Amino acid sequence: MFQQLVQWFDAYADAPGVDEDRSRHIEWTRVLPFVLLHVSCLFVLSVGFSWFAFGLFLASYLVRLFGITGVYHRYFAHRAYRVGRVTQFILATFGAAATQRGPLWWASHHRHHHKVSDEDSDPHSPVVNSFMWSHVGWFLATGNFRSRLELIKDFAKFPELLFLDRFDTVIPILYGATMFFIGYIANILFPELGTSGLQTLVWGYVISTVFLYHMTFTINSVSHKESVGSRRYDTTDHSRNVWWLSPFTFGESWHNNHHHFPASARLGFFWWELDLGYYVIRTMAFLGLASELKRVPERYLHPQAATAAQPPAPDAIAIQELGRTPEHGSTQHRG
Repeated sequence: MFQQLVQWFDAYADAPGVDEDRSRHIEWTRVLPFVLLHVSCLFVLSVGFSWFAFGLFLASYLVRLFGITGVYHRYFAHRAYRVGRVTQFILATFGAAATQRGPLWWASHHRHHHKVSDEDSDPHSPVVNSFMWSHVGWFLATGNFRSRLELIKDFAKFPELLFLDRFDTVIPILYGATMFFIGYIANILFPELGTSGLQTLVWGYVISTVFLYHMTFTINSVSHKESVGSRRYDTTDHSRNVWWLSPFTFGESWHNNHHHFPASARLGFFWWELDLGYYVIRTMAFLGLASELKRVPERYLHPQAATAAQPPAPDAIAIQELGRTPEHGSTQHRG
């Protein structure tokens, strides 16, 4: 039990190896914070509602949603665009604030998913496992606790990213404290808002985080179910495009598109496919914060391209095509 308590704060402390048998063993002491976070949503009954707290809930959700889709996924897992090293660290903290583990853990497990999508060794396939296991159970299992650093060597060389990955509760704790103090200060300066520190903590962190969990988790569960959505491309997995999830996931639910060409910064391949995450990345590029956005080659856009040679695996793309990482000390990529 002591080891599991230590792992609340140090994810690398005696971290178990990846379980090749996809063990379903869950150490409940280690995952207790995840459970308590869900239970803590009940505090909304005591802290009440205010429009200020609701606005904070929404802003908190959207910022950290981009931290997952635009940063953890499209940047760290797939290297779909470039940023400088300072920008890279700042963006990584947005993802870390979402409380979905560190950037190297998240991206390395996602790269593994693309290698074995919907095969027996895919830990969160609803085709191989149950819907609930693919939605929430897989990342609680001991066998998936360790960061697969061997799959993300291109980013594991940065000590600041290793710090965020190892001490993956630091940013969430600071973020939760920030949510509390926003409400505390707002109550002093603007009492007419009818808010408090506890109210903004519950709405801005607790409820926002839990809602963010289950919206992003749908990409593993709902977007691989044959009874949901549609398939434009005949990929080797069961990925689906689920249009109605797109606004809530910043475009992540164009999942069949994504599995067809994983390296693209844009998951909604066509103008009518809403992809808010891509619009944010385009804005970053306009401001000079991002560059070299990878797009889908014309030959991959059409359904008949499904039988053509598939693009390289995500980690191969990262190492071969986009192998250069931000320069030491730079704030912007030097081409």
